[in-house]
Amino acid sequence: MRFVIIGAGRVGLRTARVLREEGHDVTLVELDESTVRRARNQEFEVVRGDGAREEILERAGLEDADALGALTSDLNVNFAACMIAKHHGCRTIMRIDEDYREEIYRKYADEVDEVIYPERLGAMGAKNALLGGTIRAVADIAANLQVVELTVTDEAPVRGYTISELQLPADATLLAFGKAGGELGIPSPDESLETGDRLVVLADFAVLSDVRQILVGDPTPVSTAAASSHQGHGGVN
Repeated sequence: MRFVIIGAGRVGLRTARVLREEGHDVTLVELDESTVRRARNQEFEVVRGDGAREEILERAGLEDADALGALTSDLNVNFAACMIAKHHGCRTIMRIDEDYREEIYRKYADEVDEVIYPERLGAMGAKNALLGGTIRAVADIAANLQVVELTVTDEAPVRGYTISELQLPADATLLAFGKAGGELGIPSPDESLETGDRLVVLADFAVLSDVRQILVGDPTPVSTAAASSHQGHGGVN
């Protein structure tokens, strides 16, 4: 997936790093020159400029982005960036610091897809917000392994299948399963997969996009070569 993140400070840079480690395409927008240099030294693509200006966001590739994360400490910049992104049909995540009053939160929450408090969430929470509600990072196990929780959608290729019929990539393992609204537990081979059901999977970063495609129905195409290489592999371990 492709993301534009406004702000290359502590929150923005850490979020960008987590996303990049999972193979996503990230462009940062930052006004401060020294902060730009620090991000570029870590080999990030950075557009220097005001994230509240449409021409700057267009230079950062907003037209092709799946989501925009406005993660600066400036509420006005964050809101302006989100409104521009919303106009371009982009998912919007806006940072609000905890010292703002509840009425401020309510005012902005209705206008964006999700509001986050970095003091509570950290980088993983910001990443989850950017990815959307159908996939949620639970834990980073190692440099190349992550436990994720995915929610079956109407578009999921496996909807209507049973657990025993589920074929995951070789580097992915089903850990737990829960019916929509129910508790997670050990998966039963005869359980059917329906919209809203949740699956917890341990997967290598390299196959996360394939797992998402199988269980969620991500519109991002998986290459024929990648798909064919996984046929007949995996399953419930």
